[in-house]
Amino acid sequence: MRTRVWFRALSKVERAIVNLTIKCVDKIRSMMLAGTISAIVAKILQCLEESFTTRADKVGHEIVERLCSIGEGWATKTFYAWKRDKAFIRFLGVNALNT
Repeated sequence: MRTRVWFRALSKVERAIVNLTIKCVDKIRSMMLAGTISAIVAKILQCLEESFTTRADKVGHEIVERLCSIGEGWATKTFYAWKRDKAFIRFLGVNALNT
């Protein structure tokens, strides 16, 4: 809810289904309700993952830019490859977001 995914990703009906399920049911017995809830949860997870990876990529790109500006003073030219390495950029972003 803090990241506004609850309102951005789900419709009113989907939010109502989840809220009513939480309030009225202890254990889901209906296969139809279980399928609906699992689809809603998958939608939330996808939206959370996309926003996290987007933020990680943005932060990682900023860090790589700073590292490359420092690396220009070094004798080696391998730092230019860092700008194109998406896995390295995401690694730096995730590392920065987790600290």
